[in-house]
Amino acid sequence: MTERNSSTGSLFTQRAEALTDDRFDEARFLTDEETADSRDDGDQLDREERAALRRVRGLSTELEDITEVEYRQLRLERVVLASVWSEGTLEDAENSMRELAALAETAGSEVLDGLIQRRSHPDNATYLGKGKAQELRDIVIAEGADTVICDTELAPSQRRALEDVVKVKVIDRTALILDIFAQHAKSKEGKAQVELAQMQYLLPRLRGWGESMSRQAGGQVGGAGQGMGSRGPGETKIELDRRRINTRMAKLRREIKEMKTVRDTKRGSRQAREIPSVAIAGYTNAGKSSLLNRLTGAGVLVQNQLFATLDPTVRRAETPDGREYTLADTVGFVRQLPTQLVEAFRSTLEEVGDADLLLHVVDGSHPDPEGQISAVRSVLADVDAADVKEVIVVNKADIADPEVIDRILRHEKHAIAVSAHTGQGMEALRQLIADEIPRPDILVDVLVPYSRGDLVSRVHDEADLLTEEHVADGTRITARAKADLAADLERYAVR
Repeated sequence: MTERNSSTGSLFTQRAEALTDDRFDEARFLTDEETADSRDDGDQLDREERAALRRVRGLSTELEDITEVEYRQLRLERVVLASVWSEGTLEDAENSMRELAALAETAGSEVLDGLIQRRSHPDNATYLGKGKAQELRDIVIAEGADTVICDTELAPSQRRALEDVVKVKVIDRTALILDIFAQHAKSKEGKAQVELAQMQYLLPRLRGWGESMSRQAGGQVGGAGQGMGSRGPGETKIELDRRRINTRMAKLRREIKEMKTVRDTKRGSRQAREIPSVAIAGYTNAGKSSLLNRLTGAGVLVQNQLFATLDPTVRRAETPDGREYTLADTVGFVRQLPTQLVEAFRSTLEEVGDADLLLHVVDGSHPDPEGQISAVRSVLADVDAADVKEVIVVNKADIADPEVIDRILRHEKHAIAVSAHTGQGMEALRQLIADEIPRPDILVDVLVPYSRGDLVSRVHDEADLLTEEHVADGTRITARAKADLAADLERYAVR
């Protein structure tokens, strides 16, 4: 027993020394007492793999310029990331960790370290396991971190148990994304949607301590046997908090429903005019807003940051042949997008479900663009938008690997490569949109009197003009028109 403790102490000494090295050139392995038992547990993994906490390279955002020390001190969160790798490849796990690091930076944190543990499944108690949680505590102390972020949604009991071990604040991926949304929401509807999602997340995570949190004694106050109404402690603080949250959630749902009615009215007016609609959707930071600005000159906020756009933007655009359509920018998606957010933003995402064409924007320079495509399609299926005609737009072609772009273009049936930054491929995209959106489909052959020049003007603006001839009695026109224009032209039809 003494020999084992001595060996473990030596290992911790080596680990502490390794923590001072920021290069992280190789994965480091730590033994785990919990995996010493070699019995087959069903989904048995290699023992060395299961015992490993891997240092993920390239995550640290520690500033190196000593002149920026004052700025460094202003950072409120110094975080260590933790993840359990239970499926997929190591590359998948590290890509997920790097995305978590980007999320943390977007929220304003300083990422100090990132650690991955190989397990068949997360520990039900502390997520990492008791031994690994204690090792994480040592790393937190050595790095001077004040927060641990886990790369999944933790159960309330897991978060509390892990906090009890590491002695610093523990949050999960869901709470982190909700925090980013809260920072970036600008419109009244966006703020209401985010607040609703936060409360849905908070409700099952309230903590209370029974009678010590009692707010009232119920009826007549007094000891046991003091009469009617004294048989219980009454409403506890946690019950009061739950009631207040449920009341607030009900109010927010009513407000969002009212705002949805306004948007539905606007959308209904566009549909009544039979204006085709195109929606832009895709992974966060794929360049959706940049694409919207290129196509319409909308001037929407563009930042190299996750979830820079939360509020939908609808702009008017024209095809090269002059047909009008609307282009809608939507909130970006991400792996494991919290279900609370999908539900809260469902009314906003209906812009995608009602569109005639979906431009699915993919970051061609990302390490795993196919994974992004799968994650976005999963969310689209949740909001009943999976059946919308889809075009994959591989963005950032100017910096992406040509082999990756070729692979996506071969695999996807309808795909095009562009660069919203340089303008590469934008003319081809405009023509593709013109080819894919609905065209007027009612054939009209009319003789419009010269006194109805307004109708001739509408034909030029709204219909596909096939032939036009000026004759003695008026203008002879054949065209393909929408239903409302065809109805107005019906009285002048050539029999």
